[in-house]
Amino acid sequence: MSRWSRRVDPDVDLRVPADRGELTAHPAAVLGAIAAGGMLGALARAGVQTALPHAPTGFPWSTFAVNVTGCLLIGALMGVLGRRRAGPLVRPFLAVGVLGGFTTFSAYVVDVHRALAAGAAGTALGYLAATLVGGLLAVAVGDALVARWWGTDAGRGRRAPGSGRSDRRPGSGRSDRRPGSGRSGRRAGWGRDDRPPGPGRPQREVRR
Repeated sequence: MSRWSRRVDPDVDLRVPADRGELTAHPAAVLGAIAAGGMLGALARAGVQTALPHAPTGFPWSTFAVNVTGCLLIGALMGVLGRRRAGPLVRPFLAVGVLGGFTTFSAYVVDVHRALAAGAAGTALGYLAATLVGGLLAVAVGDALVARWWGTDAGRGRRAPGSGRSDRRPGSGRSDRRPGSGRSGRRAGWGRDDRPPGPGRPQREVRR
């Protein structure tokens, strides 16, 4: 049995080298990071649900808020981790632990069941659909924001050729005038006494 099959994280794509790098951490360290993150996420969710209680027939705004917010954050986090290499414990701690403990599917289903049992079928169905649609949109928005920020940040400091003062093309500076292009109008090879005859200018005889 290979070392990859002995230590498999279901959230890791073994075909991606950056993902396989997360398996270099000791399993005990990964579990500890997940446990610590899950504790923080669960405490944060409990705080939101305590601050926003709801009746069985009311819309569960607290559970809806934590689930949609968690989807937004995990979409952004996965976007960042997909573009930048992080330590082997970053994703287990933040994604699996903190956001996994912050969001809740079980409370979501319980809220739907309670609303149906209380006779509030409209609230139950609306909450059921709003959470699914809101979660999908939140993930997409989080990933799109990271992609836009990453592209903007990568483009900072870059200047297109020719956009700066030091990017003048050859011959565009004042010191790059061609011979004979000065203000006196003299051409190369023409002296003061042997200019070509012009209108109103008599031709001088060449002395021999």
